Amino acid sequence: MSIQLHKRSALHVKEGVVNVDALRDQLAKVQNKYARTLKQYEQNTGEPHKLAATFFRNIEKRATASDGLTDDEDDDWYGNVEVGTPLKTYTVDFDTGSSDFFLPASSCRRCGSHSTYNPSSSSTSHSLGRSFTLNYGDGSTTSGTQYTDTVAIGGLTVSGQTLGSATSYSTEFQEGVYDGLMGLGWPSISSYPATPFVFNLFDQGSLSSGSFSFKLAESGSSLYIGGADSSLYTGSFSYTPVTEEGYWEVTTQSLKLGSTTIASNQDSIVDSGTTLLYVDASTARSFYSHIAGAKEDDSLGSGLYTLPCNSIPTNTAIVFAGKTVTIPSSVFNFGQVSEGSSTCVGGIASGDFGFWILGNVFMRNVYTQFDMANARVGVATLA
Repeated sequence: MSIQLHKRSALHVKEGVVNVDALRDQLAKVQNKYARTLKQYEQNTGEPHKLAATFFRNIEKRATASDGLTDDEDDDWYGNVEVGTPLKTYTVDFDTGSSDFFLPASSCRRCGSHSTYNPSSSSTSHSLGRSFTLNYGDGSTTSGTQYTDTVAIGGLTVSGQTLGSATSYSTEFQEGVYDGLMGLGWPSISSYPATPFVFNLFDQGSLSSGSFSFKLAESGSSLYIGGADSSLYTGSFSYTPVTEEGYWEVTTQSLKLGSTTIASNQDSIVDSGTTLLYVDASTARSFYSHIAGAKEDDSLGSGLYTLPCNSIPTNTAIVFAGKTVTIPSSVFNFGQVSEGSSTCVGGIASGDFGFWILGNVFMRNVYTQFDMANARVGVATLA
């Protein structure tokens, strides 16, 4: 089942020019997302995630400002879902880096002009009698009550899917173009906790293949649930195993600049909900040291690098599952720092989380399959 995706970006003020105010808060946004879900993993499983110790040690060392952090200043990929009986259509952001599903409640007084979820209008809605709160780095929260209801994407339906009915939205969610968010991560990082929609489809045997796949592009983007859309890729998939079920966590073989290997064998998370490609500070410094005029520029946001626009590399590559994935200059170049500037922002940033995050700067160059049945991630060449 293929779902058309639409792109919404708040990180550019116009084509080719970055939104400096939005970009400045990127690292803090990503940091807070993973702080929340790493803590939730331990609460759900009774054991700390193997990435947690290094992550929390590193962010304590790094003074990252989260003032003004927003929930929606990112590149987001959203599509339609249907909820309730009778079914009502909503738009949601699909995020492989989290596992919860929420929509604005009809009782929400400050949820903008979104389509809202009214449990009393659905004959299959059932209150779980549990509240939820999702915290973000600016101190704002999305909170409300948990329900179960019928949820469908195309002809794929789950009865009794847990969702959050949000009675409060931060300003950024109020102003967002999509109504809610659907997490596609593993159940162990769910804050509710609950089994995510795609995993319920898999568990109930509704899928012809226990996987889902993404194409992320300026146009023609899609999420395919139940395998892969053969018209969107060529050749075969190259797979690498999930190293711990929680995030879509894998080992990246290497980051290369031309024939030079910058770093290798890195714990990484493939995350459709993150825009940039985040590496550790040492790797970022080493990578940009090979590019004349490149420098770390914290005035744009912690961990970001600028470089001359005429020096954007054309030979950056990630070696993933034995496949060399080239990041073209058009994707690596995140845009001019201001209109007409000769200085641009690089798509690889320093996160220093203790793991890498392969966001859209990576995913836009491949067709990516997330295989629940075999706990692995695959990439194939885009058609």
